[in-house]
Amino acid sequence: MVTQAAMASETPATSAVPDDAAQSVAGTGVNLVKKLGTSRTAGTWIGSDGRPVVAVTDEKTAATVREAGAEAKVVGHSMNELKSATATLRSAPRVPGTAWVMDYKSNQIVVRGDKTVSAAEWSDLTKVASGIGSFVRMERTSGTFTTRLNGAQPILSTGGRCSAGFNVTNGSSDFILTAGHCGPNGSAWFADNQADRQVGQTVNSTFPGSDFSLVEYASGDAGQGADIVAIGDGNGVRITGVGDAAVGQRVFRSGSTTGLRDGEVTGLDATVNYPEGTVSGLIETNVCAESGDSGGPMFSEGIALGITSGGSGDCTAGGTTYFQPVTKALAQLGVQLIVAAPSDIAQNGASPAPSGGAQPSSSPSESSVAPGAATPGSTTPVTGGVDGATLVSRLTDPRNVGPGLLVIAGSLVALAATRYIRAEQDRKAYQRYYSATWG
Repeated sequence: MVTQAAMASETPATSAVPDDAAQSVAGTGVNLVKKLGTSRTAGTWIGSDGRPVVAVTDEKTAATVREAGAEAKVVGHSMNELKSATATLRSAPRVPGTAWVMDYKSNQIVVRGDKTVSAAEWSDLTKVASGIGSFVRMERTSGTFTTRLNGAQPILSTGGRCSAGFNVTNGSSDFILTAGHCGPNGSAWFADNQADRQVGQTVNSTFPGSDFSLVEYASGDAGQGADIVAIGDGNGVRITGVGDAAVGQRVFRSGSTTGLRDGEVTGLDATVNYPEGTVSGLIETNVCAESGDSGGPMFSEGIALGITSGGSGDCTAGGTTYFQPVTKALAQLGVQLIVAAPSDIAQNGASPAPSGGAQPSSSPSESSVAPGAATPGSTTPVTGGVDGATLVSRLTDPRNVGPGLLVIAGSLVALAATRYIRAEQDRKAYQRYYSATWG
């Protein structure tokens, strides 16, 4: 189920930031990769000192990288070879429970299989990998690769329980950007146990392939705190821009089940073969997540980066979580992120942005912040809760509702709302399908 993560105690001035005005966190490294080409480079990441590192295939290219102020690492395989390897994997028979990603730091393709993959399937996939070359690394992983459904917030849709990502607009109406697997077009979203308070309806959904959707507010207006994502303990982070994630970057994720968690981007352009279908182009991280965190926002230094898709593991043992890049979703949906106005950024201790549009509160350039020093962004109180506020923070803060009450609330929602969603037979089939949680 989706719960709204953008809220505040008073109405801040907000604005939409167009994609071309947003700055990318990839910075110098990505610019060098674009300039030098995929036949001479093999990706870029952020080093432990915050400097960009570029993988290159020869010493001449390495010298060019060093002259530009970045660190160079000579590797044996170009980006073209890595992409060719992933294309071969995609052309092989699809095996649910598997995923692969380019590991720029090791210059390898890492193929992972969860516990649902049989020995025979894993053997067949290993043969495909062996035919590609020794730079394809096979790894078994604990748990199962699943989308993040059946969480604990009392808001119901046809797709299950999720978290909202970011508030966006097309200039005339406002929407919640969340995961596509949370519900297909026409899914209704509710904000109360009686299923008579409708938040909105899914008007555009893409899954599988990609994993994003738009929920249009019933009122057409995101309301108060549209530029804030709740992070628990009555606090939120102001979202000031949108960008692309970089390998090695420290990132933060907020969800309705597990609250604020952090970790590192470990790969880009990942492919995950969920039971429901294959999703490509994802951001791979070692941030933990659990059921109900689907669709929640990932960000760093106030810059929107991704929305939670799925993964394996939990926040006790750890795991791998994949995110849909926000930039790609915005471009395909034709919407813009709602961000904090410059005056609000300045009031919260960040440097004021130039007039003429909202800008990131901190420099999102790849070399500006070492991974360990990165923060979620400028924080602000989230203390709403009165009628008229936009799904105030109590709906996104898991500590506000006890575990027992969450179970009861979820049951009440299921009983009260499913009569609006599907017939009894379909409801039973749906419950059986989504009854499994993460392994």
